[in-house]
Amino acid sequence: MLTLRDVHAGYGRSRVLHGVDLTVEADQVAGVLGHNGAGKSTLLRVAVGLLRPRSGRVELDGEDVTRLAPHQRVARGMAYVPQGQQCFPHLTAAENLRLVADGRRDGAAALDESLDLFPALRPLLRRRAGLLSGGQRQQLALARALITRPRLLLLDEPTEGIQPSVVVEIQDRIADLAARAGITVLLVEQHLGFALRVAHHYHVLESGRVTSRGAGGVTAEAEVRRALAV
Repeated sequence: MLTLRDVHAGYGRSRVLHGVDLTVEADQVAGVLGHNGAGKSTLLRVAVGLLRPRSGRVELDGEDVTRLAPHQRVARGMAYVPQGQQCFPHLTAAENLRLVADGRRDGAAALDESLDLFPALRPLLRRRAGLLSGGQRQQLALARALITRPRLLLLDEPTEGIQPSVVVEIQDRIADLAARAGITVLLVEQHLGFALRVAHHYHVLESGRVTSRGAGGVTAEAEVRRALAV
């Protein structure tokens, strides 16, 4: 599904990723774990096209998409949910969703399906997004991304600042996306327990390099903690 081959990337004179090789198989969840500053968010920005790598390739279903713009990658089935529960705070939850749904041939149906995954949003549709809790805004961001009917969903720290009860709900929805909806997920996360419970495979990123990888599952947590020395 998604492959990064020998990717080097950075900002200005700063080099962040150093020869990253990573593959996400179709219909699976892959977790990228690491400390702050390891290059996790940069990796996602390269994958979705917000940052062009200095060298290396990004492939989607075997096609080289390294030089494609973000909207072209979205048209090929990518969706990206950045860190921070991003929304348009002065618009209602419904208006946030309609910004994506309007203009799409299947927009109304896709919007309704996304709300089926996050039913807690239905009674909040008339509320301004800026008045929602952090967990509600994160669910709104996920629902909005799903309206595009992606085949590959890129998630950056979806549990950041979220109350534990909502973390469990988001965990269940991510697992459902891969198991039932056939959506591949690349998940960047610092919450090890959460990431390993939903990920089929994990990749540990340290100082811009993949230093460890393996099968997911709660039994992998001790191994990952040793790799991160935490």
